[in-house]
Amino acid sequence: MSKATLAWQTKSLLRKYNIRPKKHLGQNFLIDEGILERIVEAADLNEDSIVVEIGPGIGALTRELAKIAKLVFAIELDENLVKLLRETLAPFKNIEFLHADVLKINFKELPITNYQLPITKIKVVANLPYYITTPILGRLLKSRDIFDEIIIMVQQEVANRMVAIPRIRDYGALSLLVQYYTRPEKAFSIPSNAFFPSPKVDSALVKMGVLPRPAIPVKNERFFFLLVRAVFGQRRKALKNVLLQPADFNLDKNSVLAILSEAGIKPLRRGETLSLKDFGRLSDLIAEKECFRTE
Repeated sequence: MSKATLAWQTKSLLRKYNIRPKKHLGQNFLIDEGILERIVEAADLNEDSIVVEIGPGIGALTRELAKIAKLVFAIELDENLVKLLRETLAPFKNIEFLHADVLKINFKELPITNYQLPITKIKVVANLPYYITTPILGRLLKSRDIFDEIIIMVQQEVANRMVAIPRIRDYGALSLLVQYYTRPEKAFSIPSNAFFPSPKVDSALVKMGVLPRPAIPVKNERFFFLLVRAVFGQRRKALKNVLLQPADFNLDKNSVLAILSEAGIKPLRRGETLSLKDFGRLSDLIAEKECFRTE
């Protein structure tokens, strides 16, 4: 199938069902057959795979996933698209359409047992709306123990942040969140003209292999992420100055210098130079003193 054919089919279905893409829902439908094939290949499915697809749109990717996987859960918020999907993909008996807000779904309560299937690790495949990418990603990571891999299309800039390493401009809190729980890699870029309507920016496919345990051990995950947010909230400041902020920490200058010395981190370094392990060491030392402001 050529790109033109998929584009024509997409527009024809939208006209038939009197659907106009909703900008406020981030609806951009994939119309490039070549990209579609590469996504399916990247998902690396087999006949035993259980897949969660977020934002199936008109079902171009859903159809290809269902040809291979044992079961596909397609989560769609737009009621009109749900109607279209149920009618056009009716021949596929291994697709369950969920008309729901993905930000309210409990992934651990998906009705897998209704199909008398064994509980196995699930793969997520999603074209995430730009405006709620981070909240959706946060919810997926909270349910990470049921997922084997999370494969998502996101804005190119977000993809760069997810895989960034220290001392790179894109490195930040999102990088650490993703890399703490998963092993991310940017599979390939996707030009804006691969979608209808075309977004103003390019996208990328990111594959995240969910780790069996976090990448580093920390004594208190809550403190770890409080520290990360505080540091990258003031990323241009030296660490000693960040840790002296009374809004976030209850530390005096001597305590700050002692903690940084014990962590092997120079006081004038900036947070963007710290590795995941550096943040872990620093978090453990701060957690021991319980000196975060929590009010």
